Amino acid sequence: MTQRKIIYLCALLYALIIGFSFLFTKVALGVSNPIDTLAYRFTISFLSILIPVAAGWVQLGLHGKKVWRLLLIGLFYPALFFAFQAFGLVYASSSEGGIIQASSPIFTMVLAAFFLKERTTWLQKLSVLASVGGVVYILMMKGASLNVANSKGMALLLLSSLMLAVYSVLARSLSTEFTALQITFAMMALGFICFNAMSIINHATHGTLPELLEPIKNRSFVVAILYIGILSSLVSALLSNYVLSKIEASQMSVFVNVGTLVSILAGVVFLNEQLAYYHIIGAVFIIGGVLGVNYRGRKRQTLKGKMSA
Repeated sequence: MTQRKIIYLCALLYALIIGFSFLFTKVALGVSNPIDTLAYRFTISFLSILIPVAAGWVQLGLHGKKVWRLLLIGLFYPALFFAFQAFGLVYASSSEGGIIQASSPIFTMVLAAFFLKERTTWLQKLSVLASVGGVVYILMMKGASLNVANSKGMALLLLSSLMLAVYSVLARSLSTEFTALQITFAMMALGFICFNAMSIINHATHGTLPELLEPIKNRSFVVAILYIGILSSLVSALLSNYVLSKIEASQMSVFVNVGTLVSILAGVVFLNEQLAYYHIIGAVFIIGGVLGVNYRGRKRQTLKGKMSA
């Protein structure tokens, strides 16, 4: 198997993990509030990567490197991304959140063009729009709508999508200096510190600190938090950071929408939701968009290889 195929398989695995994370997150949020869920999520994630590093099984190799640059990427994602998303969903619906998050590849394409000087063809631009349009079309047909009255929630959700785009661009730019493991370690560490601090402060303010441990008595919560903590946070971050070190940020960004498609199909398979014609139409646009963006990328890489040879 060629390295190119491995890269795209990693990107697809990332989308698959992210897609199923919505189901498990829904289970976790049925037991705990958003901030506590995030605190547990990143505690599991950070411990999962810290233990092998502390035991010496994995070497980080950060000596002599500008670690503060890694802290910057952790600030944007997961800290600001999840914070804006969590508080945005207080004022807006989850369907509105899904529609707005689908716009992230557009932000990524613009930021990557400005900061990374990534060049995209008209076909790639149209493919990104097709991918975004596929998600929006499915959600709109399911009855979702954008309520401008929820302006505060909409603004926060837009900021969360922007943070995801900033992360993609930063991870791509830092990939020449840091490994995927180093970037992921910083992300999990920042998530652990930020969300545990928010959770503890919140409980301390309301005098409910003993309630912080209540969710782990629920078996469903434990299973859900293990999935979103280990697979959806840690493994997906490793995959994303690895892929971003190999292909352009604009190419990787459209796989976010594949994850949304997986979550919709998971609802059909596991929650007995009806598979409608608009699911199929939307899926064609999403997958077609991914293929369009990355087809041109492969062609350009081939030409570069021939020129360098």
